[in-house]
Amino acid sequence: MARALLNVPKTVKRGQVFEVKVLISHPMESGQRRDERGAIIPRDIINRFVCTYNGDLVLEADLFPAVSANPFFAFHVLAAESGTIDFAWRDDQGAQHSESRPIVVE
Repeated sequence: MARALLNVPKTVKRGQVFEVKVLISHPMESGQRRDERGAIIPRDIINRFVCTYNGDLVLEADLFPAVSANPFFAFHVLAAESGTIDFAWRDDQGAQHSESRPIVVE
Protein backbone atom coordinates (compact mmCIF):
# COMPACT_ATOMS: atom_id res chain seq x y z
CA MET A 1 0.00 0.00 0.00
CA ALA A 2 0.94 3.58 -0.46
CA ARG A 3 3.09 5.45 2.01
CA ALA A 4 2.58 9.17 2.60
CA LEU A 5 4.64 12.12 3.66
CA LEU A 6 2.46 14.75 5.32
CA ASN A 7 3.54 18.30 6.03
CA VAL A 8 1.11 20.04 8.39
CA PRO A 9 2.16 22.70 10.91
CA LYS A 10 1.73 21.66 14.55
CA THR A 11 0.57 25.11 15.67
CA VAL A 12 -0.98 28.03 13.84
CA LYS A 13 -2.71 31.26 14.84
CA ARG A 14 -6.48 31.57 14.66
CA GLY A 15 -7.50 32.97 11.30
CA GLN A 16 -4.13 32.12 9.72
CA VAL A 17 -4.06 30.42 6.35
CA PHE A 18 -1.58 27.57 6.41
CA GLU A 19 -0.26 25.23 3.74
CA VAL A 20 -0.72 21.47 3.77
CA LYS A 21 1.45 19.24 1.60
CA VAL A 22 0.84 15.56 0.94
CA LEU A 23 3.06 13.24 -1.06
CA ILE A 24 1.70 9.72 -1.55
CA SER A 25 4.20 7.11 -2.65
CA HIS A 26 2.36 4.86 -5.11
CA PRO A 27 3.36 3.42 -8.52
CA MET A 28 0.16 4.75 -10.22
CA GLU A 29 0.23 2.09 -12.95
CA SER A 30 -1.94 3.46 -15.76
CA GLY A 31 -2.96 0.11 -17.26
CA GLN A 32 -1.55 1.08 -20.65
CA ARG A 33 1.91 -0.48 -20.35
CA ARG A 34 2.91 -4.03 -21.18
CA ASP A 35 5.27 -6.31 -19.33
CA GLU A 36 8.24 -8.15 -20.90
CA ARG A 37 5.89 -10.92 -22.19
CA GLY A 38 3.56 -8.41 -23.85
CA ALA A 39 0.76 -8.73 -21.32
CA ILE A 40 -0.97 -5.55 -20.20
CA ILE A 41 -0.02 -4.49 -16.69
CA PRO A 42 -3.31 -3.99 -14.83
CA ARG A 43 -4.27 -0.46 -13.86
CA ASP A 44 -3.51 0.35 -10.23
CA ILE A 45 -3.84 4.00 -9.32
CA ILE A 46 -5.02 5.98 -6.34
CA ASN A 47 -8.46 6.95 -7.54
CA ARG A 48 -9.77 8.97 -4.59
CA PHE A 49 -8.24 11.41 -2.11
CA VAL A 50 -10.11 13.24 0.66
CA CYS A 51 -8.93 15.70 3.32
CA THR A 52 -11.09 16.93 6.20
CA TYR A 53 -10.47 19.38 9.03
CA ASN A 54 -12.43 18.52 12.16
CA GLY A 55 -14.81 16.59 9.95
CA ASP A 56 -15.37 19.41 7.45
CA LEU A 57 -14.38 18.70 3.89
CA VAL A 58 -11.28 20.60 2.76
CA LEU A 59 -10.40 18.82 -0.46
CA GLU A 60 -11.62 15.82 -2.37
CA ALA A 61 -10.21 14.63 -5.65
CA ASP A 62 -10.93 11.85 -8.11
CA LEU A 63 -7.71 10.80 -9.77
CA PHE A 64 -7.27 9.29 -13.22
CA PRO A 65 -4.44 7.47 -15.06
CA ALA A 66 -2.87 10.71 -16.30
CA VAL A 67 -1.73 11.52 -12.74
CA SER A 68 1.96 10.84 -12.25
CA ALA A 69 3.45 8.30 -9.89
CA ASN A 70 3.70 9.55 -6.31
CA PRO A 71 0.91 12.14 -6.48
CA PHE A 72 1.61 15.39 -4.65
CA PHE A 73 -1.05 17.73 -3.26
CA ALA A 74 -0.47 21.20 -1.85
CA PHE A 75 -3.36 23.31 -0.65
CA HIS A 76 -4.25 25.96 1.92
CA VAL A 77 -6.52 25.76 4.95
CA LEU A 78 -7.92 28.50 7.19
CA ALA A 79 -7.17 27.82 10.89
CA ALA A 80 -10.42 27.97 12.84
CA GLU A 81 -9.97 25.76 15.91
CA SER A 82 -7.72 23.06 17.28
CA GLY A 83 -8.42 19.54 16.13
CA THR A 84 -7.28 17.09 13.52
CA ILE A 85 -6.72 17.07 9.83
CA ASP A 86 -7.60 13.71 8.34
CA PHE A 87 -6.42 12.31 5.04
CA ALA A 88 -7.83 9.25 3.27
CA TRP A 89 -7.25 7.65 -0.08
CA ARG A 90 -8.00 4.42 -1.89
CA ASP A 91 -6.62 2.67 -4.94
CA ASP A 92 -7.99 0.46 -7.71
CA GLN A 93 -7.15 -2.70 -5.76
CA GLY A 94 -9.55 -1.58 -3.02
CA ALA A 95 -6.81 -0.75 -0.55
CA GLN A 96 -7.69 2.18 1.67
CA HIS A 97 -5.37 4.21 3.80
CA SER A 98 -5.86 7.09 6.20
CA GLU A 99 -3.71 9.27 8.39
CA SER A 100 -4.37 12.13 10.80
CA ARG A 101 -2.38 15.04 12.10
CA PRO A 102 -3.32 17.11 15.15
CA ILE A 103 -3.21 20.86 14.85
CA VAL A 104 -3.25 23.41 17.68
CA VAL A 105 -4.81 26.79 16.97
CA GLU A 106 -3.59 29.48 19.36
